[in-house]
Amino acid sequence: MKKPQTIFLCAHCDSQYTKWVGRCLECGKWGTVNEKTTSKEELQKKSAPTIEATTISITDIPQASMKRISSEIGELDRVLGGGVVPGSFILLGGEPGIGKSTLSLQMAMMIDHTLYVSGEESVGQLLLRANRLKEKNDTLILSNDTTIEHITATIKAKKPAVAVVDSIQTIFSLDTEGAAGSMGQVRVCATKLLSCAKESGTTIILIGHVTKDGNVAGPRTLEHLVDTVLYLEGDRYHNLRMLRTVKNRFGSTDEIGMFDMKESGLHEVPNPSELLLAERGNSIAGSIVTCLMEGTRPLLVEVQALVNKTSFGFPVRKASGFDLNRLHVLIAVLERRAGVPLGQYDVHINIVGGVKAREPSVDLAICLAIVSAFKDHPMGQDCVAFGEVGLGGEVRSVQFAEKRIKEAKHFGMKKVMTKTNTTVADIEIITGNNIRAFL
Repeated sequence: MKKPQTIFLCAHCDSQYTKWVGRCLECGKWGTVNEKTTSKEELQKKSAPTIEATTISITDIPQASMKRISSEIGELDRVLGGGVVPGSFILLGGEPGIGKSTLSLQMAMMIDHTLYVSGEESVGQLLLRANRLKEKNDTLILSNDTTIEHITATIKAKKPAVAVVDSIQTIFSLDTEGAAGSMGQVRVCATKLLSCAKESGTTIILIGHVTKDGNVAGPRTLEHLVDTVLYLEGDRYHNLRMLRTVKNRFGSTDEIGMFDMKESGLHEVPNPSELLLAERGNSIAGSIVTCLMEGTRPLLVEVQALVNKTSFGFPVRKASGFDLNRLHVLIAVLERRAGVPLGQYDVHINIVGGVKAREPSVDLAICLAIVSAFKDHPMGQDCVAFGEVGLGGEVRSVQFAEKRIKEAKHFGMKKVMTKTNTTVADIEIITGNNIRAFL
């Protein structure tokens, strides 16, 4: 009889060690390494017999089986590429409290024959939230089970069109050691849900919480397993929510969905520029409008700057909705290439509405807002600026310039400052090759 072998296994990430350690070297958790005795036969994987895989010609696949299911939520269908694909596996991530469960329940109330499995709320609590959403679906079935084997068996038996699992941090497998939400449990449960989706043809939407560093709650470890990765973003102090596609095997990753968070749920925002500019005040120094491109959608947002004489020896630079490192670069360009002395001034930047301006086209608007605040000279209510600014002070063209200009014209803007030299009726195009040309 072969002697049993002793190994030490981490309950959080399943890492194996030959001796006990207090802190797992892989995941960094303390007190999760436990002793486990097993035989060598259990450690060795049994070789499976060689069997030819089942194949099918691409021309024999029925097209009807790939017909998308509309969620009846236009912004969600836009992000998914026209609706959910039967048998797909979708991961919906976001910070806690951002609205993931609300959006999922809204979609479940819209699609017939949907299963909603919640490990975080009771059936009564789900009913209260459904009543608040003011939607009705008599075919919706609910469950509070948190065992993955029971959930997959229910999906195969009921065969719903869509199944929502809320959330990956609350479900666990009987075949794996460790608490629910640990890395090992998250991977095993996600793998079983993926297999269930492909076998049953049910679209499974898996909800996962993301912390600020993005690696504690699990979704970052699941992106390679799923077909589509959606992230719901936004500032909890603002009502605007953006649904962004990070990965999509069945559509584009360029589209985003815009929602307005209200008491009755998430409402579609077909015209987000109007919402973001609705409360813009009178013309003041340091305020200018820029046009961002979120996917193929132009988005007008207000950029605000405040420049004040520093009270300390070192000037303060703050940015909300804009990269702070990029702000330092643009301030250096203004000082060196445009002769704006900002070395003894505090500079504060704000992108209004909780929007995060990530693309380079906002550079010109940031620079003009800073100079406007420094000189205390308003740019006007009808001015839009966009363009990338280089280290030499040069202004470079950006993509979709004509679409941005048309969006500005649609909202009554009279002047556009940019690099691109084009002609659009009833709007003045101010062009220049260097940042000095716009000051």
